[in-house]
Amino acid sequence: MLQVKAFAFTAYPVTDLVRAKAFYQGVLGLKPGNVWGDDKQGWIEYDLGDGTLAISNFSADKWKPSASGPSLALEVTDFAAAVATLRGAGVPFLVEPMDSGVCHMGIVSDPDGNSLIIHHRKAQA
Repeated sequence: MLQVKAFAFTAYPVTDLVRAKAFYQGVLGLKPGNVWGDDKQGWIEYDLGDGTLAISNFSADKWKPSASGPSLALEVTDFAAAVATLRGAGVPFLVEPMDSGVCHMGIVSDPDGNSLIIHHRKAQA
């Protein structure tokens, strides 16, 4: 029997690493950790709390970006500021920011069309 013990990482396929780095590092402010390859073909990891987000174009012929695939939810400290930053950078919202009652969230698109959820959990009373 397979026994999964932890969540290792989430990875998104990208087509242009330079453009993707401008978004993930420049707009989202993520700091790169482990990096393999170069701007032409590579794998970049961003450590976020207990998890890791990776972007890569290593298998571009078989692993393609998609807005209809799974989405990673990025927990932000200030939801309104995050929305303002994303809008200021011209990042498209696939789902407009909303209040669900327990959180604030919106879904944006990276430059390759992958979906990312911007999320802020409300304090529990």
